[in-house]
Amino acid sequence: MTTASDNQGVLAGRTLVTGVVGDDIHVIGIRLVDHALKAAGAQIVSLGVMTPVQEFVEAAIETAADGVVMSSSNGHAALFCEGIRDVFTEAGIGSMPLFIGGNLAVGKQASWEEVEQDYLDLGFDLVFPPNAGLDAAMQRLADCLAQRAR
Repeated sequence: MTTASDNQGVLAGRTLVTGVVGDDIHVIGIRLVDHALKAAGAQIVSLGVMTPVQEFVEAAIETAADGVVMSSSNGHAALFCEGIRDVFTEAGIGSMPLFIGGNLAVGKQASWEEVEQDYLDLGFDLVFPPNAGLDAAMQRLADCLAQRAR
């Protein structure tokens, strides 16, 4: 079993922009993620709730972020993330690592694998289910960022 101390420092030196995408007002999930990211050593630029994709882009540029972490609880994220990779590309940061997690498929009867693939097809690098453990998620983020840095 992984403990919080096992991930201490795995994201040291990384700057991550975080927020809840689209029309979602649910703050608890992203706050937990922010705390886990900080505990893993990351510097957080938190945009809060109801954040348009363009604000993530602007914050990523302004802070020279290493990645963007989005959350959704209401399941509407896909509506707001259509063409997300293109928006980042048009801003000159098309290779920016994009991560999303939470309740991503309200009302859908699709399997998790289908939901995950939908978000990967939108341009996300990692997609986390609602029951993802934060410790494991921190390590996956760190591994993804390290791999992209090579």
